[in-house]
Amino acid sequence: MAFLENNRLILNNIMNDFKRKVCSKIDLANEGLNRYRIFNPFRFEDGDHIVILLKKENDNWLLTDEGHTFMHLSYEIDIKDLQKGTRKDIVENSLSNFSVKNREGELILSIQDELFGDSLFSFVQAILKISDVTYLTRERIRSAFYEDFKDYFLQSVKEKERLAFEWHDPEKDPQGNYKVDCRINSMPKPLFVFALQNDDQVRDATITLHQFEKWGLSFRTLAIFEDQEEINRRVLARFSDVAEKQFSSLSGNKERISQFLEYSLH
Repeated sequence: MAFLENNRLILNNIMNDFKRKVCSKIDLANEGLNRYRIFNPFRFEDGDHIVILLKKENDNWLLTDEGHTFMHLSYEIDIKDLQKGTRKDIVENSLSNFSVKNREGELILSIQDELFGDSLFSFVQAILKISDVTYLTRERIRSAFYEDFKDYFLQSVKEKERLAFEWHDPEKDPQGNYKVDCRINSMPKPLFVFALQNDDQVRDATITLHQFEKWGLSFRTLAIFEDQEEINRRVLARFSDVAEKQFSSLSGNKERISQFLEYSLH
């Protein structure tokens, strides 16, 4: 009885520290030996609650999400994409700033000097900052999408010298007013590849292809959208009149794009 009473007192002190340092709407629920779920009001952008547990490992209390944060992000983002480019920077900076560790996909924070409330505050902030990858600014989203696009082609085309990113015709367009996101050469007709995210980019690509036709350039086209469903139907229809091959997204069509490239790059 004395042990149970002491344990209850410890947990009561921990919860009071949580409420004082973080939020009054905090509660603990026992889920096993030295394991407690921390109910909290904090949510991801889509409304789902963040998951945090308090448990003991090797006589030391720690906070853990038990892998839930990255699992939740994987619903919208390929988990491999969190390990490179802009998204990687956001994740690593968030972990470093709040002293949280990534243990093979599980976020953990060891509680030092019985600073339970301060530790929970840092842990919540780290998770919320990491979730920023799902609502980057439009410019940074473009950067992340283009990085994914560029990385994919660098991996897919063995002869890197065939690739020219941000290409424009040096003779007819020395100012670079009509650009192609990636030009793949060393075939009878070069392949002009466009990475398209929004209506403006699709309009620009349409104008560019019309201009190439006026110049009499010989080429084939490939368009890869971040999400084709986000493009205005009229804008997309005009682009489809001049574009040859299109894929509605990069993440969901990598195998099909690879098959298209294998067939086309000869």
